[in-house]
Amino acid sequence: MNVILASASPRRKELLGYVVPRFDIIPADVDETLPEEISADKSAEYLAVKKAEHVSALYPESIVIGSDTVVIVDGEILGKPANEADAYRMLKTLSGKIHTVVTGVCISKGGKKKSFSEATEVEFYPLSDEEIHAYIATGDPMDKAGAYGIQGEGCILVKGISGDFFTVMGLPAARLKRELSAFAESIEKGLL
Repeated sequence: MNVILASASPRRKELLGYVVPRFDIIPADVDETLPEEISADKSAEYLAVKKAEHVSALYPESIVIGSDTVVIVDGEILGKPANEADAYRMLKTLSGKIHTVVTGVCISKGGKKKSFSEATEVEFYPLSDEEIHAYIATGDPMDKAGAYGIQGEGCILVKGISGDFFTVMGLPAARLKRELSAFAESIEKGLL
């Protein structure tokens, strides 16, 4: 089974390594603008499908996995921060609150696809300005949705989670393993 990860994320690469032993990485270069009618909780899956379909069109004989993660608080999607001021705004917004992290995944091969989303609730401790600025100074928040990484130095911001830890990291590995097996079996049996 030839598998391609349509993402340059080192966290997704690490997690996919637990699901399949060998795969290639071909990041999807797609416009990530969301249509107005897409709800916040469906946006990650929408982008995952877009990424998987883009790479799958180039490599139709391979199984392509696309993924996207969004942080949602008070109905607002927090993407990757544009700069340090934006990271500060996001972290200040998340301070002392529960927010939802949604990771969408799409498995695609030769025009056939299966997509799903996983959501995990994350609660932050109340954060002082000093804590926020110290975390931003590490550089860790700059390439992550919601301006934090739970698996890195951002772990000290998190009071608790309800759901799958790996969804917050960017790839729900346990569910992906099961969905990928079912997808490959359906393709093999001609059911898709």
